Amino acid sequence: MLRGFLMLAAFFGFTGVALGAFAAHGLKSRLTPEYLAIFHTGVTYQLVHTLALLGVALLATQIPGRLITWAGASFAIGILLFSGSLYLLTMTGISKLGIVTPFGGLAFLVGWVCLGLAAWRA
Repeated sequence: MLRGFLMLAAFFGFTGVALGAFAAHGLKSRLTPEYLAIFHTGVTYQLVHTLALLGVALLATQIPGRLITWAGASFAIGILLFSGSLYLLTMTGISKLGIVTPFGGLAFLVGWVCLGLAAWRA
């Protein structure tokens, strides 16, 4: 799991920084302030949960088990669903994509609960 989670963290970290720069320089004149704020929210949550995923990868070497694996998987799914839906919503203007966002938020919450339970049991 260490290698997989580290590779995901590297990918999500790279894309989070790239998308943040893209928004700041390439989308500023193309998106409304509201959509730019939504895009920024996606980037923020992506980068925060990338750090959480990095932490999970390192913890997996010390506290192996299903809860740590579930935490990492939930953070990755959350990034894809939460941040991904916000990126697509702002780029396409399809507001129905907002239906997906809460599922990503739920995945983040599951990840944090799993991480907390793993810590409790350690």
